[in-house]
Amino acid sequence: MELESLNIPAINRFASQYLNQEEPVASFFHYKINEPGVFSQRLLDLQSREFPTLELADCISEYMTSLPSSHQVEESLTKLRNGAVTVVAGQQAGLLTGPLYTIHKIISVIQLAKQQEKELNHPVVPVFWIAGEDHDYQEVNHIYLEKDGKLEKFGYPERVLEKKMTSHITFSKSVMKKWLDDITKTLGETQYTKDLTKNLDEMVESEDNLVRFFAHLVMSLFKDFGLLVIDSAYEPLRKLESSHFHHLLESSQSISMAVLEQQEEIRQKGFSTQLEISPTAANLFLLINNERALLEKDGSVFKDKTSGRAFSNEELIRLVEQSPERFSNNVVTRPIMQEWLFPSLAFIAGPGEIAYWGELKKAFEHFDLTMPPVIPRLNITILERDIEKKIHDLNLSVQHVIAEGVEFERKVFWESLQDYSIEEEIYEIEKTLQAKYEIIREKAKEIDPNLHLIINKNLEFHLSQFDFLRDKKEKSLKSKHETTFRQFNKIENCIRPNGGPQERTWNTLYFLNKYGPTFIKDLTDLPYIFDGKHKIVYI
Repeated sequence: MELESLNIPAINRFASQYLNQEEPVASFFHYKINEPGVFSQRLLDLQSREFPTLELADCISEYMTSLPSSHQVEESLTKLRNGAVTVVAGQQAGLLTGPLYTIHKIISVIQLAKQQEKELNHPVVPVFWIAGEDHDYQEVNHIYLEKDGKLEKFGYPERVLEKKMTSHITFSKSVMKKWLDDITKTLGETQYTKDLTKNLDEMVESEDNLVRFFAHLVMSLFKDFGLLVIDSAYEPLRKLESSHFHHLLESSQSISMAVLEQQEEIRQKGFSTQLEISPTAANLFLLINNERALLEKDGSVFKDKTSGRAFSNEELIRLVEQSPERFSNNVVTRPIMQEWLFPSLAFIAGPGEIAYWGELKKAFEHFDLTMPPVIPRLNITILERDIEKKIHDLNLSVQHVIAEGVEFERKVFWESLQDYSIEEEIYEIEKTLQAKYEIIREKAKEIDPNLHLIINKNLEFHLSQFDFLRDKKEKSLKSKHETTFRQFNKIENCIRPNGGPQERTWNTLYFLNKYGPTFIKDLTDLPYIFDGKHKIVYI
């Protein structure tokens, strides 16, 4: 593998300005991430606070029981118990790890923790926070694969109709194995397929829900890097959070008003906001009849907006004490809860997360907290050598293809093939034919006024033959240059699929099947620098 850095703008203006630490965007965060001493300062700030690290380490250790482990994992747990700080990232539990950006986040966490442990001479542990409390099943129940030259969505067939937390979604082992078998057949047989299939089948046998399956696969890939994982919906973790749920309930309206105030400042600076929030939002979910219900404050009570069921503040406080597992955070309160639990040296964020974290500054300040340094995750494109060759054969640049795709160049190429003299001749014949038919139509009136129906139909037939001729010409032209069009399509599928970055569509399973079990280790071990530049990995 070889690594190259390129300047490619972030996908949204807010994140792009944050990468460059430009104002006003930089002022929406507590730390200036381009300052040399930012992590030293954050470490000092953390040392003035107390965290439940012993209980947290025990909780994580318990959750990770039976997941793939290593002495590096045990070392990370020991470090956490003995005062280590953490680098944290989070994501929903996508099937087979979901899109590649999840892998990129994990690599970012591992790399930044390793770099800062050396720089600060202080233990730093990589932590991946699995958002198992989320209930958007449609976001995580599929992967994309290339089939017959096109990208196809392979959805997992078992349906989930309720608004269940992902952690509560179980799967049929036989259905999952059949789905995995269909996927590996689509990927094609390689020297690594048999072992990969065997390993996945063993994971399916050992787990019973989507989040655990995700955690098992992630740890099988990253255990040698000392990664720790925890499910946000894990019941023992909820018990650690119970006292903080008290604070969130008591401050529900203050949190919402703080976010709304911050959003207004952001809009005044010319940016749109990401979070949809109302002044009555409680920013917490409550499990009601096995479904997540978003609570809102209505006068002196909290209500489930969907059912209208009401709870007094006292009722919810009792529920928090008795059944904290019924509560879960939303996008606003999860970062705050994370800050209470973890001594976070940094939070690794994607472009969308950077945008909405900027709306949370005043909410953190309400609890006398500072947001951790929000570090943009590594943006990586994996470029296979045969795809690189196709890019060069078409005289394209790698940077342009990653940033813009190939649609414009494909259209230019198609235009260059056209012989418009043929179209002009066809057009002239059409005009002559229509003129002649107009004469026939006028003369036919003298014979029979109804003949114009037959004449019109006859003309339509002839005109349709011209369209048929045009279509045949186009198809013949495309067939003649089919190899070139296939090159364009292959580049697009691999580098800019569905009009977006590779990392949003492709899944790591393709690379594991093609390049084997060392692929992730080799990818993670590359000498990344957190400089905001796009990383190209040539393989």
